[in-house]
Amino acid sequence: MKVGLVIYGSLDILTGGFIYDRKLVDFIQAHGAIVEICSLPWRDYASHLTDNLSYKFFSRLKMADFDILLEDELNHPSLLTANRSLLNSSKYPILSIVHHLRCSELRSNIANHFYRRIERMYLGTVDGFIFNSGATRKSVETLGLPPRPSVTAYPGRNSLNPGVNSQFIRKRAQGHGPLRLLFVGSLIPRKQLHTLVEALSHIPRKEWALRVVGSLETDKNYTNEVFEHLRRFEVENNVSLLGSMSGDELEAEYRNCQVLAVPSSYEGFGIVYLESMGFGAPPLASTAGAACEMITDGLNGFLVNPGDIKGISEKIGRLVSDRALLVQMGEAALDRFASHPTWEQSCEKMFNFMKEMVCKSHV
Repeated sequence: MKVGLVIYGSLDILTGGFIYDRKLVDFIQAHGAIVEICSLPWRDYASHLTDNLSYKFFSRLKMADFDILLEDELNHPSLLTANRSLLNSSKYPILSIVHHLRCSELRSNIANHFYRRIERMYLGTVDGFIFNSGATRKSVETLGLPPRPSVTAYPGRNSLNPGVNSQFIRKRAQGHGPLRLLFVGSLIPRKQLHTLVEALSHIPRKEWALRVVGSLETDKNYTNEVFEHLRRFEVENNVSLLGSMSGDELEAEYRNCQVLAVPSSYEGFGIVYLESMGFGAPPLASTAGAACEMITDGLNGFLVNPGDIKGISEKIGRLVSDRALLVQMGEAALDRFASHPTWEQSCEKMFNFMKEMVCKSHV
């Protein structure tokens, strides 16, 4: 089988969606498929829309001898014209890998109405969907498109190598010193680091310390806002901005932290929550998106409404004062992690779906 994959940039990017795409590519290549990466350059949204005028890229897709074409839904603004042309020619089936919809993110109603229209147009040009969560599947269903074949395959649990047990969790939780919090994610508004910082400012400074792992370059304006928040709430000495990290470095941060706190305004899945559970560190996430498919509030982590500063402060405050609860939640998080599918199981599910779509296209 020859597979095309349309992405922006490179599969080497260390964010959730690219990890998902890369794991799938590695799996299907290991099972005999040939994969050709069709990359478009990263630019702003308006410039991506102008990609629809690029005859060179469309011609490449049209002339390719793929058995099936995968498209990361992130690329949707660039593919409207190309997909219509490919769909009319019935050359090969097109599947969209949907991590989350842009119109599901927190922004003005006017902006999201625009993005919703564009995404609906794009999703109407594909033959089927690969979803990373039930929440993502439901968000696409709300667009009112005619039914299409789909599969839901969660990101796998075995990206990192936790190697922790109940004894480790207990010893870590009962250690002296402030509660060790970790934030993992690029510094962008959707991740809501500024909200977390403000919430933590309501907890005595001696009771907590936050380490932030994630690119400081993705949105420099927002990074500057975060620095301003640290100054405004006088917590500069409590927060360490570490920038991007390699896998081994990130594992060390997960192993050392006691709680993961990433109260994003929306996550189509949120691999970081699953990763932290593998290290027995209960995650704090928001109710918007798929976090609730992993986290049971108060059992193996916490869920708060987007932007709920008081809720974040209260829930983290509970763990500051109750280390027995921290142990209990950490052990429950590790149990939940153990029941989650592996990458091999999820990728096999996707690969079987791809083969079914190819077979149907030849009937």
